Amino acid sequence: MKLWDKGIPIDKQVERFTVGEDYLLDMVLLPYDCQASAAHARMLGKIGILSETEVDQLVGELKNIITLHEEGNFTILPEQEDCHTAIEAHLTEKLGEAGQKIHTARSRNDQVLTAMRLYSKDMLKEVRTALKKLSLAFHHLAHRHPETPLPGFTHTRKAMPSSVELWATCYRDALSDNEILLKALSQLIDQSPLGTAAGYGVSLPIDRDFTARELDFARVQENPIYAQHSRGKFETSILHGLAQVLFDLNRMATDLILFSLPDFGFFRLPEAYCTGSSIMPQKKNPDVLELLRSHYHTLVGLESGLKTRMANQISGYHRDIQLSKGPLIQGFQITLACLSIAEQVISALEVDPQRCREAMTEELFATQRVYELVARGIPFREAYRQVARDYSGS
Repeated sequence: MKLWDKGIPIDKQVERFTVGEDYLLDMVLLPYDCQASAAHARMLGKIGILSETEVDQLVGELKNIITLHEEGNFTILPEQEDCHTAIEAHLTEKLGEAGQKIHTARSRNDQVLTAMRLYSKDMLKEVRTALKKLSLAFHHLAHRHPETPLPGFTHTRKAMPSSVELWATCYRDALSDNEILLKALSQLIDQSPLGTAAGYGVSLPIDRDFTARELDFARVQENPIYAQHSRGKFETSILHGLAQVLFDLNRMATDLILFSLPDFGFFRLPEAYCTGSSIMPQKKNPDVLELLRSHYHTLVGLESGLKTRMANQISGYHRDIQLSKGPLIQGFQITLACLSIAEQVISALEVDPQRCREAMTEELFATQRVYELVARGIPFREAYRQVARDYSGS
């Protein structure tokens, strides 16, 4: 039975269309909804809506649902639409009247907001941990090759001397900045929407500060209308932050695809990290790097699609907003997978110091020659022209 069921049958095609993938996506959110429901039950007990016994029963059964979920023994049926309905149905079946009371002073709107907020907090922590691991892999690469030279390129042409250490620490520093961005996002979303109901609050004397503390939120999201507006806004902000991470992985992967070409040979991917061709037996393809490069565009698409979907809505909840769950969950899954595989690639990356040194041809030092002339008192522009004549062919 649906939570909004009033006894009027709904058209089956309409039902399938409106439910979409929610019942599948909510398997990810289910444990977070249980956590929020337990905090809500304790709050209802605090204000006298639930007895102490009912609170204990509900909290105990919610923990049991999480266990069943972890064991793969809890299912959300398509006709239940979402985890909220499935959880309440289970509680009512097991506990009777106590299960029917759990929705007091709540809407599915603030339920899903709270579950998504708790999920996002956890996932941002995981991404930041993965960033640290990849950053450490770059640090170790730089440490292994502190003096290995590497050509620096501009316009995809040799430009100035660089090094493996300089290249590796570039990405280490980029990841450090991304961590700052994700930490800021964690602080932004660290506010509890629980108790805002459908966007206009409830008339019961609920204790929102209590549930915020129970769920380890830094603060309460006070305005109930803004709580609804922040859904989609916060998700697109997170997707933007994740896209910044994959932007750097895109650049890194593109570098490695080029520098591991046999024509360059600066880096080598272990054969275990390469795929082959069904027709060309000699091929060792850097598919893993090509997919790393491509997933940046996946994140940009998710962010852009969600931003445009959330626009042009009047204040309050609209069913369009429900479609914010999928892009966010997908964005986290892709980012974590990319960071994990990137760490493996960088940790296993082989450097060929000899090929690197051989590539350090004399034109890379043209600017240095200019500065040597400047040190002898020649004006920079004249020194520049003197060196340029050596490369002009005249």
